[in-house]
Amino acid sequence: MRGSRVLLTLLAVVLAGAAIASLGIGRVGIPFGRVVQVLASPWFPPAVPVTPMEWSIVVVVRLPRVAMAVLAGAGLALSGAVLQGVFRNPLVGPQVVGVSAGAAFGGTLSIVLGWPWLALMGAAFVGGLSALVLVSALALAVARSDVLVLVLAGVVVSGFFSALVSLLQFMSDSQDTLPVIVFWLLGSLATANGQKVLMLAVPVLGCGTILLALRWQVNLLSMGDEDARTLGVSVARLRWLLLILTAAIVASQVAVSGMIGWVGLVVPHIARLLVGPDHRRLLPVSALTGGLFLLVVDDVARSLTSAEIPLGILTALIGTPVFSALLVRSRLAR
Repeated sequence: MRGSRVLLTLLAVVLAGAAIASLGIGRVGIPFGRVVQVLASPWFPPAVPVTPMEWSIVVVVRLPRVAMAVLAGAGLALSGAVLQGVFRNPLVGPQVVGVSAGAAFGGTLSIVLGWPWLALMGAAFVGGLSALVLVSALALAVARSDVLVLVLAGVVVSGFFSALVSLLQFMSDSQDTLPVIVFWLLGSLATANGQKVLMLAVPVLGCGTILLALRWQVNLLSMGDEDARTLGVSVARLRWLLLILTAAIVASQVAVSGMIGWVGLVVPHIARLLVGPDHRRLLPVSALTGGLFLLVVDDVARSLTSAEIPLGILTALIGTPVFSALLVRSRLAR
């Protein structure tokens, strides 16, 4: 546990340093020390006064984006780690069990109907939770304890909601609505602002705090339903509580930044290599690692080329080979 505290402290320090450094990355580069001066200028005015342009770039434009990247990455990684514990399957993630596809359908429907952002988040939550219900019901109807059936049920439900999203795209206005849907589905933090940060922070911090408080019960649930019941856990109630909390986090992320895949699947595996399968350590390490991972990916997305690369594309390009390497490594370890 002492080693885990050291690792958590180290990850938190690295994440804070990376966040400050990210505020200086972009078409207009700002040195790390100057970024610190800009952030501290309201309380400790520097010798060289902060210009309005520096303040606008660092605080108004980049700070909301950095905050969204950290919150989205932490929320997705935490949700993925919880889902893997709930379903006792390391191949489970928000995308695999259909949560992301269901949330994408809800968000796309709200865009087509012209609903405001708050309604979009609600629609994404309902869609993500509906996907989880369908996956659970289908898996229970076929084979109660077969994890392969669970993954296949997730594939089926994801395909169903993806088809609905495609249908909405086909029916939407090609000049006005369709470009908005396509850009949103690719995943991006380019439209970050204070309102979206707040919309993301409330579910991620609120639900994430509850998930971290329940992490020892996730340990019991990952042992199996019978063992958990023997130890006094209300399995059905706890499972649905965890599913609702993870659905709220994923839905809020999808609502403000679109589809960003692979984070909830890959990052928990990396965290498991660092601290093992104990969810008391795994969940907080996954959250910090996920925030750091998506922050770095977003830095690459907005600085690699003149045209910003959508996050969903980069996370897939990075996540697939990393996950493949982890699978090969686990296979060789056996």
